[in-house]
Amino acid sequence: MEEILHQFPNLTDIQVEQFNKLEALYQDWNAKINVISRKDIDELYTKHVLHSLAIAKVQPFEPGTYILDVGTGGGFPGIPLAILFPETRFYLIDVILKKINVVKAVAESLGLKNVKAEQLRAELVKGDFDFIVSRAVTNMPDFVSWIKDKTKKQSKHELKNGILYLKGGDLTLELKDFPQATEYNISEFFKNEFFETKKVVHLPLKFKT
Repeated sequence: MEEILHQFPNLTDIQVEQFNKLEALYQDWNAKINVISRKDIDELYTKHVLHSLAIAKVQPFEPGTYILDVGTGGGFPGIPLAILFPETRFYLIDVILKKINVVKAVAESLGLKNVKAEQLRAELVKGDFDFIVSRAVTNMPDFVSWIKDKTKKQSKHELKNGILYLKGGDLTLELKDFPQATEYNISEFFKNEFFETKKVVHLPLKFKT
């Protein structure tokens, strides 16, 4: 939590309170449903919250932005980003209902009005989004096939509309068919050794007419 306050010094009192509440909320839910691995729950703020917020270091979201979080699991990266950007709308989806129920309960407990969560496959999502975020739910070619027709035509950020993907390791082979992809090393933002091989991948997507 101290690192979050250090990295994002302009948080409001409400945002600080919301971030502070995450640990107790997820520990409570994890006791009922194994939504986060047992070994990770004690490092929630590093391995889940701060990791999610790496996306914000690559591209902060403007008010009115619409974000789709695919395969959100227990709400990552969507929930931490929704706290950080209260004027951005987040649509969190996962195919596992019990995880979506946790997301809904956490969002309600935190008073997040900018989060909608639904049990849904990515291919069935209706709507156009500025960015589609996710945390290593599958390889990039498959992920692109799921969401390639879901981006807005008009970009309003420094980065073009498309995918912001949290992934680790050597991505050379996985991204060989996507020369327009850019890799951002999270270790340049956060110094914890957990982030040494972690990246945010930005892949602009063309609008499909």
